[in-house]
Amino acid sequence: MERTIRILIADDHAVFREGLRFVLGSEPGMEVVGEAATGKEVVERAAELLPDVVLMDIQMPGINGIEATRRILDANPKTGIVVLTMFDDDDSVFSAMRAGARGYVLKGADPSEILKVVNAVAEGEAHFGTEIARRLTDFFSAPQPASPAEPFPELTVREREVLDLIAQGHNNARIARSLFVSPKTVRNHISRIFTKLQIADRTQAILRAREAGLGRDDPS
Repeated sequence: MERTIRILIADDHAVFREGLRFVLGSEPGMEVVGEAATGKEVVERAAELLPDVVLMDIQMPGINGIEATRRILDANPKTGIVVLTMFDDDDSVFSAMRAGARGYVLKGADPSEILKVVNAVAEGEAHFGTEIARRLTDFFSAPQPASPAEPFPELTVREREVLDLIAQGHNNARIARSLFVSPKTVRNHISRIFTKLQIADRTQAILRAREAGLGRDDPS
């Protein structure tokens, strides 16, 4: 029996949500299990409903779609996030990718394109709409200006954030509150940081981080 893709729609415009619900709900093998109008609401509904795919608008009241994406994936990394937005600028595209979105489609895209991206992301693939794919191709084929090397390239962006907070002197509970994740998630990040950097304890982590320029902000 073919499985049904369970979808959560997050957009602050009720008319747009209704249109998406019609398009997706009439497609065999897809079910819209919920809607959200704010960033906070989509994070809560994703935790409650555990959808396969979240269609996420970038600009929403309160928490924006990028931060909501991070929080949802921190809680459940298997969720497929498809960013659906009016914005096609490079910053929006790459912010969504860095947050963990596996799909990105413009709101003006043909419904068939939206369905294609949702299907691909539900299968665990990364898929970007035609216009976004062209943008990515143009970006990566263009000469890029030299930029200072990031410290600890072996770490993920989130692991580097955790290391920076460690270097500022924050404990695990404080880091968890700052990043809106659970203490267990913080412990997992720290374990991976220690393994990747081949260090044994927090003191060594702080020394390595400060030598690399992290932890400069004063704890607040």
